[in-house]
Amino acid sequence: MTYVITQACCNDASCVSSCPVNCIHPTPEEAEFATTEMLYIEPQACIDCGACVDVCPVGAIFPEDQLTESLERYREINADYYARRPLQPGWAPLSPGIPPVRDLGTLRVAIVGAGPAACYAAEELLKRSDVEVEMFEKLPTPWGLVRAGVAPDHPGTKVVTDMFEWSLRRDAFRFHLNVEVGEHLSHDELLAHHHAVIYAVGAPCDRSLGLPGEELPGSHAATEFVAWYNGHPDYADRMFDLSGERAVIVGNGNVALDIARILTMDPETLARTDIADHALAALRKSNIREVVLLGRRGPAQAAYTSPEFLALGDLDGVDVVIDPAEVELDPVSRALLDTDEAGTAVSMKVVLAQEFSQRTARPGNRRIVLRYLVSPTEVLGAERVDGVTIVRNELVESASGVLTARPTGRTERLDAALVVRSIGYRGKPLPGIPFDDRRGVIPNDRGRVVDVAGEPVAGVYVTGWIKRGPSGVIGTNKTCAKETVARLTEDFEARRLPAASGSRKELSKLLSRRQPDRISWRGWAAIDEVERSRGVESGRPRVKMTDAGDMVEVGRKRRGLFGN
Repeated sequence: MTYVITQACCNDASCVSSCPVNCIHPTPEEAEFATTEMLYIEPQACIDCGACVDVCPVGAIFPEDQLTESLERYREINADYYARRPLQPGWAPLSPGIPPVRDLGTLRVAIVGAGPAACYAAEELLKRSDVEVEMFEKLPTPWGLVRAGVAPDHPGTKVVTDMFEWSLRRDAFRFHLNVEVGEHLSHDELLAHHHAVIYAVGAPCDRSLGLPGEELPGSHAATEFVAWYNGHPDYADRMFDLSGERAVIVGNGNVALDIARILTMDPETLARTDIADHALAALRKSNIREVVLLGRRGPAQAAYTSPEFLALGDLDGVDVVIDPAEVELDPVSRALLDTDEAGTAVSMKVVLAQEFSQRTARPGNRRIVLRYLVSPTEVLGAERVDGVTIVRNELVESASGVLTARPTGRTERLDAALVVRSIGYRGKPLPGIPFDDRRGVIPNDRGRVVDVAGEPVAGVYVTGWIKRGPSGVIGTNKTCAKETVARLTEDFEARRLPAASGSRKELSKLLSRRQPDRISWRGWAAIDEVERSRGVESGRPRVKMTDAGDMVEVGRKRRGLFGN
């Protein structure tokens, strides 16, 4: 019997180092790891030890004889990866861990942000015995996009926070929630109290379409809609028009699939999740029957991952609709799939799209319609959105071999009352920190922030999306953080970091004056307890609080505002 990695895989790669026979790939040392959708187990090499199951933070690994019907396809997906890439002989050792610590005093590090990238960085730093880590987050709650981005119907993905809680609950670590760097503390003040600052602030801004009508009421960014249904305090009062029967999503990445599912799922199914109450109430009144996703290129180049695409087929009362003509491969894509360069993920996307295109729609079901080789040219409407104009594209190959979508001039209109753009995220500039506006990231060399001349900025580092751009999944941040922390500790060992003039005690006093409503670990624990208790009462994992003032009040009542 073999074990099988399934949909929830987060690329954390803890399973890789736990495997005694090196049968889980790609590993963080392999080039493909940076872009892989998931990890795979070689079925012939697996010795059925189960070590990978014990360390998987999201419960994505199962014995093959315990796969549910919806996960059965992953037996084939795992095996197919190695049919294309046979396991090579020899052992590729993992990267060395934190080097031995010399007596250089206590390394004090500030981390700005509290999402997965920040938590993996803190976890890596806390492997040392000579470190103190202070984590700053502008919201009253931690976990970043795990809380405010992961879809409510993906509870297995969210359990990664249990691992973070276990790793970070120690005296050397402190939360400073409800504290915004740039308002309550400056960058220079952070550096004055720490040897180094790691920015793990993500990519909170959406990319615009640049189309006529994009600013009409009824046209929204995916960042708004996702934050709204996940209960982000800054978006809880947003309003979305769900009165029409069709919504259009521009883009076909995983976020676009998330939104499509939320708009078409039975609200009573969502009522068993941690979706925000205000969103659930609105979705119960929704008239939307069809969600159309627009992809500018073909199914082989779709931005979604195969596991998320495959899972659409398991939605009760929802049909996945694809025109067979739109999944007929053009000569360029067909030639690509016939080469060794076409990976498991690309070929699986094409196979799944073709399978969905052969399904028969069921009367009365809601519909998720995937359109390929189309782009919007205008958002239509006088005072608010009432549709979009789209143009058909064709794929052309440039001299360098890059496939691009070229408009053909053939257009059509899609009526819709709601248009959501989901074409990617970008970071935003931070005061006093270099910024690459073209790429939307902080310029860096393997995590060391660099200035316009390419020289390292002493004591300043980045990890996560603000470092590499919005790519990868939750676990991708683990490898990213390890690289950054390795550079930071290397600089500390070489005495290249500026001295920290302020102590932890002095920092606490400063924060008490600047932000008396800051929330510590105990304050967050009180909020967490209230949310979970409310969830128990209604048969849900939790009922999220969405008002920052209410969260602060809970911290006060539970005496959790200060202290760790």
